[in-house]
Amino acid sequence: MFRTHSQPLVSAPAETAVLALLLAEGPLSRVELARRTGLSSTAVTKAARPLIDDGYLYELPPERTAPGAGRPVNPLAVAPDREFFIGLKISSDQLFGAVCDLRAGIRTTAARPLERCTPDAVAPLAAELVGELLDAEPVFRDRTRHLGVAVNGDVDRAAGLLRHSGLLGWRDVPLAAQLATATGLAVTVENDVRALTVAEHWFGEGIGTDYFALVTIGAGIGSALVVGGQLLTGAHGVSGEVGHLCVDPAGPPCRCGARGCVEAIASTDAILTALREASGKPRLTFDAAVALARGGDPVARAAFARAGQAIGVGIANLVNLVGPERVVVSGEGADAYDLFSRHIQTAYAAHAFGAAARCTLSLRPLPWEEWARGGAAVAIQALFPRYAASSTVATGR
Repeated sequence: MFRTHSQPLVSAPAETAVLALLLAEGPLSRVELARRTGLSSTAVTKAARPLIDDGYLYELPPERTAPGAGRPVNPLAVAPDREFFIGLKISSDQLFGAVCDLRAGIRTTAARPLERCTPDAVAPLAAELVGELLDAEPVFRDRTRHLGVAVNGDVDRAAGLLRHSGLLGWRDVPLAAQLATATGLAVTVENDVRALTVAEHWFGEGIGTDYFALVTIGAGIGSALVVGGQLLTGAHGVSGEVGHLCVDPAGPPCRCGARGCVEAIASTDAILTALREASGKPRLTFDAAVALARGGDPVARAAFARAGQAIGVGIANLVNLVGPERVVVSGEGADAYDLFSRHIQTAYAAHAFGAAARCTLSLRPLPWEEWARGGAAVAIQALFPRYAASSTVATGR
């Protein structure tokens, strides 16, 4: 079925360029592929041939590019069912999984409650969840070799190591090796926000951009950057941390040890803490806080307004420094986007400098399956040598 269990699908630069462009923006004619990649038409045809022979690409029926044009062209398209990928999102109380096709389209999902949040408990539960996903359709088991894992924390993707996750309470966990042994798949592990950014850049709102950012609102404020077409990791694995930009030096303490960070003001936990103190209701839930704000409670509305302003200022600072073409704001906390959005947009517009303000800003809620899709997108990257050689732990099958 596959050349080897974990070998990348493409190896030559021309093959890599053609497949990557078709995954994101196909179908495209060979002429358009040549124009977009800088390759000759002959090089495009040569690069596409083995992928057509292996069933990853196929030719669409001939079409004319314009009325009265010459010989019809046969656009090339990706065969999305040629290979499938498992995406797994690990949270503190649940595992969520999805099967995605070659273009990161979600085919089926499943979840498992996580009663004990330890690596030893996660591995067998992940194997059980993966088994259920693979059994959803007979073709899945025959055509799946990669598992991508999205997890909170400091991840060394090349080593398959979760260095530290404050949310999970884990440190120095060889997660890729453990899950490869448990599932029999080649495993790539990535920070969850970066994985989500890969999915958006390759298959979502970031398609066609070389400079792109994603910001997530939830229990923390996460962010990741694409610079020059590549996911930015930074010299020490930390980059684009908009959640830990200081927007109010006299503001509340942050879990990072500083004060007035965006996260200390705008995370769902921070909003809830502020409202519990202001209302004298120590058992107030976030859903109840949202209901209060939507019902017109002035204290609740002020807390969400302050959070939105902090996020908008943080994003403006990010845009001023890096100059992305688009920013997507998402995450589970974005379910309350009606309470945030106006304040985010207003603060962003007020603080974005000059031409940087032309960067489009979109806000949308994020269902949990999109986190798992992010894991699958990272697994799709394992088809490419730049990612596969350094980031995937295989089982040797």
